[in-house]
Amino acid sequence: MIWQFASRYFRAKKSTNAINIIAWVSVSAIAVGAGALIIILSVFNGFEGLVKSLYTTFYPSVKISAVTGKSITLTAAQLKQIGAVKGVADITEVVEEKAVLRYGEGDQTIAILKGVDSDYNKVAAVDKSIAHGKFDTGDENGYKAVLGVELEIALGVDLERDMTPISVYLPRRNVKSVTTPEDALSSGVLYPAGSFAIQQEFNSKYVITNIAFMRGLLGMNEDEMSALEVKGVPGLDDMELKQRLQVLLGNGYTIETRYEQNQALYAIMQTERWAVYAIMSFILMIAAFNMIGCLYMLVMEKQKDITILKAMGARPRLITRIFLMEGMIIAGIGTLIGFGISILFCLLQQKFGLITLEEESFLVSAYPVSMQLSDFILVSVTIIVIGLGASWYPARRAGKQDIELKAT
Repeated sequence: MIWQFASRYFRAKKSTNAINIIAWVSVSAIAVGAGALIIILSVFNGFEGLVKSLYTTFYPSVKISAVTGKSITLTAAQLKQIGAVKGVADITEVVEEKAVLRYGEGDQTIAILKGVDSDYNKVAAVDKSIAHGKFDTGDENGYKAVLGVELEIALGVDLERDMTPISVYLPRRNVKSVTTPEDALSSGVLYPAGSFAIQQEFNSKYVITNIAFMRGLLGMNEDEMSALEVKGVPGLDDMELKQRLQVLLGNGYTIETRYEQNQALYAIMQTERWAVYAIMSFILMIAAFNMIGCLYMLVMEKQKDITILKAMGARPRLITRIFLMEGMIIAGIGTLIGFGISILFCLLQQKFGLITLEEESFLVSAYPVSMQLSDFILVSVTIIVIGLGASWYPARRAGKQDIELKAT
């Protein structure tokens, strides 16, 4: 009965045309707010998915490193045990250290040198992001380097025409006293084989080479490494994999999921997302003021109906619920229209890239969007709360209205 009264009041022609206009203005305001919020959240989802895919290319599901110091030691037996843990797809040993690089007679630059073994591309996917040349770290006959594209430009490396080696200088380990600066450094040469393009953070810092080259310069043992990178099987939560490895290895190692390796980045993305949600929700609250005016005028127009209903025995609570439902109808229609517009826009953006990014962006040419059911639920709940809040005062006033019977 409540729905029938409320829907009839919404559809029926009003004595004052302004009420109809304000009602549809309220619907339009809710529709624009709901649609805009879904589109913005979908764009955030798209960028978040893009960033996570880029980080997945470079960062492993789980990373095992030292609690203190720069290196850990894992024997062949321990590596076999780790590889046998349920949920582990592949493992790879890595050695990382900052180094000074110089190409030919050019300027020096500082980069992170990352030595990897032959299983590295089973855990990461840098070989899928090669911009020039090929992914090749060489062997004992000649160690090679795969550089980030921005480092390639900064050093002036010419992969196609020049075979000039890159001079590498690394700090010696366990050096207590030196007579000259050269005594504190180990040096070697790498031949550039290719360059990768993932994103600026990696492109401008990293050079990937053979782990044997790094161990030789740093004086490491065969079972010594900076970290062990672990790839989980598809569908397994990184935290669950971490817990399984923690049970095996104990507390003597630092074990981090991909999220924990980049916690600051993910925290910033979530903060921005909730900040935008809060701003758009505030705009929806402002739009709801139209609904308050519309319902208030409707209550004034339906005073006679309210009097008749109360004379027939209707309680104030029933009257209040009828006008609350009226507000929900306005909010519901606006929400459905907004969802329809946002879904259509997102589908068109995914297929045709209606809104493009700046031309220099080499990752994507248009804004990425990704619709998620959780966003629709969140926006729906938000609008229900705002709609109930906006409808409460006019509906409560209608419920408290006194019976006024006039003699005819």
